[in-house]
Amino acid sequence: MREALAAFRRFWPLTRGDRRWLVAIVACVVVSALAETAAILLFADLTDNALKAGSLSAFWGPAAAWLGVAALGALVGYLGNSLATWTAERFVLRLRAGVFRHVQGLPPHFFQKHRQGDLVERLTGDVEAIEQMVVSGAVGTVSAAFSAVFYACAAFWLRWDLALATFVLAPLFLLAARRFSGRIKQTSQDERTADGAITAVVEESLGNIVLTQAYNRRRDEEKRLDAEARAWMRASVRGARLSEMYEQFVEVVETLCVLAVIGLGVWEISAGRMTLGQLLAFAAFLGYLYPPIRGLGQLGLTATAATAGAERITEILDAEPAVTDPAEPVPAWPVRGWVGFHGVSFRYPESHRASLRDVTFTAGPGELVVVTGASGAGKSTLSKLLTRFYDPSTGAICLDGVPLPDVPLEFLRENIALLPQETLVLNGTIRENIGCGRPGATDTEIEQAARDAAAHDFIAALPDGYDTGIAPGTAALSGGQLKRVAIARAILRSAPVLVLDEPTAGLDAVAARQVVQPLRRLMAGRTTLMITHDLSLAPDADRVLVVDRGRLVEAGTHAELVARGGVYARLATPLPGAIAEQTPAVVPDETMILRW
Repeated sequence: MREALAAFRRFWPLTRGDRRWLVAIVACVVVSALAETAAILLFADLTDNALKAGSLSAFWGPAAAWLGVAALGALVGYLGNSLATWTAERFVLRLRAGVFRHVQGLPPHFFQKHRQGDLVERLTGDVEAIEQMVVSGAVGTVSAAFSAVFYACAAFWLRWDLALATFVLAPLFLLAARRFSGRIKQTSQDERTADGAITAVVEESLGNIVLTQAYNRRRDEEKRLDAEARAWMRASVRGARLSEMYEQFVEVVETLCVLAVIGLGVWEISAGRMTLGQLLAFAAFLGYLYPPIRGLGQLGLTATAATAGAERITEILDAEPAVTDPAEPVPAWPVRGWVGFHGVSFRYPESHRASLRDVTFTAGPGELVVVTGASGAGKSTLSKLLTRFYDPSTGAICLDGVPLPDVPLEFLRENIALLPQETLVLNGTIRENIGCGRPGATDTEIEQAARDAAAHDFIAALPDGYDTGIAPGTAALSGGQLKRVAIARAILRSAPVLVLDEPTAGLDAVAARQVVQPLRRLMAGRTTLMITHDLSLAPDADRVLVVDRGRLVEAGTHAELVARGGVYARLATPLPGAIAEQTPAVVPDETMILRW
């Protein structure tokens, strides 16, 4: 219960804008409980004065009052329940938006540690579980408490001695709930974890459907899903059994209480100390009293189960962003595009070795700087630091002489256009995919960017043109065409600094040649940092930087570095005989075929 209270205190501030509505809901609950209490008392009056005496004249007054009370209770109950649902959904909306906003600011390594499907489950099922505890749970607790107090007071008013005798068993409900809470929490945690794992497996399998089919992994994927589904089923069945066990125990306790009331009531009626109407009213009050008491125990179990979801959401909210906006940001200025790395070293969180060591270089407007080196040398880390996904461990990175930590993140990323290695596609139309480079761009500007990217012709040839829908993994466009759509997006952004991370990766020779000219137009007049293994554009570069094991080991023009005969010369020069070994000069015999 301590964990549930801590989770409640953590998320209760999110109700700040709706607390007046929560008060209104509680008021509706109070009026509804009063209406029910009045209806029971009117029923007792009808029983003793109209039914027992057979008097029709004694019927009309209490009957009309009962009908009026019932109508009032129904109206108030409808308003209260509708308002409670609306308030609960507003809380879910606010919490989900807050968690999603926080997730969007987390560094890349956070998403490498957590499966995407599990994060989806946290933003859906776990968020709703927290609402069940904070909003619905709070309203339910207050409602049950008020109802229990009203019905208990009415029962005491009728016969306090009988009420004391029957209330002795009431604590059994709360004791049972406490007994079951620990096991239910663990079961709920297992069920939510398994639910997230199922979502992750389905998402991963559908995202890699080509790999699954090409390597005959269908049965393996089915086994993965079956294993996670069985874990979820075991947890779900355990939870259902515990809940059902609690419900059946409560039913037995309630039956025992009702039988005790009837037995005592028969004794009291036979002794002339109680009327039939009073007995029926007393039994009705107990009938209305026990569900709220049982509900209080059930709400405790719900809060305990929701704690598992709260812990999973708290793990996300407690994850710290790698970078934050400066407390005193510099004012916006017309960025020219001077980029400077000064003694920059960096180590990824939880990594034991540095990815960059004492890197220093500068790039100015209109310059093309190619960064190359072996895989894992630290090239792409430069792009993550320049776009400020991370800050350097030591050293400084400057834009127009201003250290990046002093620049607002939104302003920085508006002035640095990133073309990542993976061609990123939004689920929408081609027009929307290009237009997201600069929100608010006109159709004319979008089409001009597509022309500059050599994409307009193939887009116009599509049946729906710029309104053609595409999505991640789409087959509507080829890899080269998608790359040109991404280049059009970067052209539309028109940022003074451009970062290209492996712009021709994954493209064949023909597709790579098709994007070269759009890339040249994109780079014109901008400070361009191109991270690449493809050195076809290196001869045009103002400088080539060679990174090896996190250090900048060579810098110069393509011709200078080739003449120097160092690391770059080995990267730029094909291995002798590599092509000849792959191209037989004569019709191969069996020995040559085996060697091939």
